[in-house]
Amino acid sequence: MPNATPDGHRDERRGPARRVFMEPGGPVVVEGPVEVVAADGTTVRSDRPMVALCACRRSRRYPFCDTSHRRRPPRDR
Repeated sequence: MPNATPDGHRDERRGPARRVFMEPGGPVVVEGPVEVVAADGTTVRSDRPMVALCACRRSRRYPFCDTSHRRRPPRDR
C-alpha cells in the first residue's frame, strides 16, 4: 500500500521516499531538501539537492559534514 505506515495504515503526511546513501568511513548522503531534527529538538534545514550528514561527529558544521572524517588516520585491520 503506498504511503502506508509499518502497521499497514495509510499515512497522508508521508511524501515520496528520500534516497539515502551510506558512505563507508564517511558521511550519510541524503537527497535533499532535508530537515534535520537534533536530539535537543532544534531543527536545521538544507535546500540543497544532495546533503551530506556527519556520521563521525567531528564536523564543525554538525550535523552537516565538513569532510573532517578525511583527516582521521585509517584504522588498523
